[in-house]
Amino acid sequence: MFVDKAKIFVKGGDGGDGIVSFRREKYVPEGGPAGGDGGRGANVIFRVDEGLRTLMDFRYQKHFKGDRGEKGRPKTMHGARAEDMIVRIPPGTVIVDDDTGEIVGDMTRHGQEVIVAKGGRGGRGNPRFATISNPAPEIAEKGEEGQERWLVMELKVMADVGLVGFPSVGKSTLLSIVSAAKPKIGAYHFTTITPNLGVVDVEEGLSFVMADLPGLIEGAHEGVGLGHEFLRHVERTRVIVHVVDMSGSEGRDPFEDWLKINEELVLYNAKLAERPQIIAANKMDITESADNLELFRQQLAEHESDREYEIVPISSLTKEGIQELLYKAAAVLDTVPDAPELEEVKEVEERKIYKHEEKEEIPFRVYKENDYFVVESESFERQIKRIHLNSYDAVMRFARMMRRMGVDSALRKLGAKDGDTVRIGDFAFEFFEGSDYIHE
Repeated sequence: MFVDKAKIFVKGGDGGDGIVSFRREKYVPEGGPAGGDGGRGANVIFRVDEGLRTLMDFRYQKHFKGDRGEKGRPKTMHGARAEDMIVRIPPGTVIVDDDTGEIVGDMTRHGQEVIVAKGGRGGRGNPRFATISNPAPEIAEKGEEGQERWLVMELKVMADVGLVGFPSVGKSTLLSIVSAAKPKIGAYHFTTITPNLGVVDVEEGLSFVMADLPGLIEGAHEGVGLGHEFLRHVERTRVIVHVVDMSGSEGRDPFEDWLKINEELVLYNAKLAERPQIIAANKMDITESADNLELFRQQLAEHESDREYEIVPISSLTKEGIQELLYKAAAVLDTVPDAPELEEVKEVEERKIYKHEEKEEIPFRVYKENDYFVVESESFERQIKRIHLNSYDAVMRFARMMRRMGVDSALRKLGAKDGDTVRIGDFAFEFFEGSDYIHE
């Protein structure tokens, strides 16, 4: 079964927790804090493997979660970083964030990698919080949670030449006689419901990959028929071979067929209008085809277009013109660059320049709900998840942070008094007004 679309969940590994520890050695009085930092969580990385051809594996495994980093250790020993999780994907896969619609990666080359979920940073141990006024803090951070999100993966067939056209015009038959591919062929519409690929050997040292893409009908750009299931694969092909039934055996006009297919391609992606296109006039072994071809040439000449199209008469039955078509396709391929790919996002390490800048204020919102006050802030919620609120030092540090950010002042303006309940995310606190707190 050919699977070309999948939705999966990925989560980077959480960072390891930092620890509270003190140096305790004989003859070393007041050894000081010695808790190690936690290790970073594992990244989830997608790597292209040219040996894969479908997204079938993602149909059965939909969740990928990186390992957690190790906790810190005594004697200021850091926890080990978790090993990155490598997930193999086929070339031609486009990865899209399901929530934002952002393209995370357009994967085309063997070995190409992209980080789809970053691992969380490790928490800091208590030596990181030592100050002159508090040289032995009992404060340590929890590891940061790894990035998590739902991704939609779309596989676009990687082929040099793509065969397009209405159903039953002979695309599958053409592929079967020019390559070793064995597509299912039948005298009814939509015989081909998944793309078929074949390697075409034109002559010694000259070959290319050809794809028989599923049949197309009017309205496909809106999802009619096979719709988008077909069109996503056309984007990858470097040269389009437009197969037209010149016999009109099904009562359709060849020129109208050609116009409709081109219109659907452009409506789906305007850039496809610029893609090189060869017209393969098929079924020339039928008597009416010769007259229809002459009429087709006249209509094409009268058609208002800045492009010139190469027409190659062929017959998949008698193999007339097949070799000429292959040479034409190979010649056009030589003039066309490799399949365009989206700009790859690369992480560039830049030299750090330290300069004084005003700290950006962390946005938050305070409101009253029933009998308690609520503080909404993604940044506060992230930070509070990393604090071990099981020691006096940690609680005081968090209280000072809230005051510096202006949260206390905002609560007082809203009418908060001593003993009122304040909620931040999943945590609840009692509000106490006062000014005698310890400075860091």
